Amino acid sequence: MSRIGKMPIPLPEGTKVEIGDEVIKVIKGDASLEEKLHEGIHVVVEDQQILVTRENDSRALRSLHGLTRSLINNMVHGLNHGFFKNLEIVGVGYRAELDGKKLVMHLGYSHPVVFDPPAGITFEVPRPTRISVRGADKQLVGELAAKIRASRPPNPYKGSGVRYAGEVLKLKVGKSGVKGG
Repeated sequence: MSRIGKMPIPLPEGTKVEIGDEVIKVIKGDASLEEKLHEGIHVVVEDQQILVTRENDSRALRSLHGLTRSLINNMVHGLNHGFFKNLEIVGVGYRAELDGKKLVMHLGYSHPVVFDPPAGITFEVPRPTRISVRGADKQLVGELAAKIRASRPPNPYKGSGVRYAGEVLKLKVGKSGVKGG
């Protein structure tokens, strides 16, 4: 049996779970997240814990058992604590700012790059070169952070562009670094 799949998920106070025919919904206050359940995967709530089980040991269900448990755990964690991705902007004249809820970035293009946050996502700009993407849905936070990074990926020679906080880049050597012989 899956080591991850058989671990119970603790249910914090104030968090409710609704299990439908093919959907599980985790609710905390006004916020809620839902995930489709695969056929053969069963979810039960017992003693303030969520248990995920599977019908049999077929290869397909074994592969979905731990995945389903991780997705449900991410929903519970996201609604109670939230997820975030921090990004850094490196480059002369590159900066970011908030315009209402929208993120506006000046990245050396002839136009500013604007991101409108989807429902449940917020942007924070503590400094003009730092961006924080926050939300309850781990997949949505990561996807939006990847789109922001893709708007100006780091230059392999100078390192300028948008990168994840703490991301280590291996810079390439330019022409002047090569010695002729």
